[in-house]
Amino acid sequence: MTTHYPTAAAAVADIPSCASLAVGGFGLSGIPDQLISALAAGKVTDLEVISNNCGTDGHGLGILLGKGRIRRVTASYVGENKEFARQYLAGELEVELTPQGTLAEKLRAGGAGIPAFFTPAGVGTPISEGGLPWRYNTDGSVAVASPPKDVREFGGRRYVLEESVTADYALVHAMRGDTDGNLVFSKAAMNFNPLAATAGRICIAQVEELVAPGDIDPEQVHLPGIFVDRIVHTGVQDKKIEKRTVSTVKGA
Repeated sequence: MTTHYPTAAAAVADIPSCASLAVGGFGLSGIPDQLISALAAGKVTDLEVISNNCGTDGHGLGILLGKGRIRRVTASYVGENKEFARQYLAGELEVELTPQGTLAEKLRAGGAGIPAFFTPAGVGTPISEGGLPWRYNTDGSVAVASPPKDVREFGGRRYVLEESVTADYALVHAMRGDTDGNLVFSKAAMNFNPLAATAGRICIAQVEELVAPGDIDPEQVHLPGIFVDRIVHTGVQDKKIEKRTVSTVKGA
């Protein structure tokens, strides 16, 4: 059963320090910003985050990062986040960089109960052979490096074995949801939000619009409520732009 919470703070109040979080969104699009801000307003620390990226300086997961609340990040890229790069290179943060499609499948497979899978992505690189710096020492030497992974051949092509991931909690953002937890995502929010939701043992969803059961056409549901444990109505999202670019038209 999905429980309706009155505020984002109430929805995340029991998340403890050292918890693992699968966080939806793509860049700054479709991120569970109010759930993240509510966590940052509390005292949790030493979090392990699995997300496509870690926000930007001062936005999204970058808020938690800036406060030193994150111990480890599994992500596909650093993005426009100078503090992320600084903490990683200074040995303050453990980072496992993962090919984007592999990360998506790690979450999907984890949510489906599949413990591991083979993929061609990363074969013949440090992804499969090991040696990627996960954590640096303060002097710049490598403190923790990625281990080598099992590589096998299928149909004449080599594939690397990747373990799936799950998390203690999932934080996601949806455009619309009902009090039974059925969710509808909009545009770029479809990236990683449904995957993160299924990978979390407890899924917490913030929604821009909350409606009664039956108000969403079943054919329009992107994520069934069986995956959502908590839901909170946060209203229309204040959308941020990760990197603004402006072009001008000649003669305009």
